Amino acid sequence: MKHIIFTILALIICLPAFAQAANRINGVWYNGEKSSKIEISQSEDGSFIGNIVWLREANDAKGNPKIDIHNPDEKLAKRQLMGLQVLSGLKYSGKSKYSGGKIYDPKSGKTYSAKAEMVNNNTLALRGFIGIALAGRTDTWIRTTK
Repeated sequence: MKHIIFTILALIICLPAFAQAANRINGVWYNGEKSSKIEISQSEDGSFIGNIVWLREANDAKGNPKIDIHNPDEKLAKRQLMGLQVLSGLKYSGKSKYSGGKIYDPKSGKTYSAKAEMVNNNTLALRGFIGIALAGRTDTWIRTTK
């Protein structure tokens, strides 16, 4: 009986530490080019999502907010880039790693599979790929503020 109680207590104590480790990814990040800031947060289903919260060039040459012009879907091509969700479905897989996500590239209008790793508290290595992770590209994001 003592072993069962000890095991339950140990699990209760460890669960918050696991959740805290997973939540390290939450915050605002510069993309690799520092042309946008993406705010990563946890969604209702427990996965992590990222929305554009800042653009270096938020408006086009006419002064209008930039839109998702490269999106192949005509309806989606009219949505504004500011506030656009570009990261979805990332799940914590342990040891500062996240997997199972999708990343949308507004410059090409393409969506890729995504995985990420917290290099340290202020550096995130985010890899977008098609099929296998070896056939992809890693972008280093740096933590910032809104």
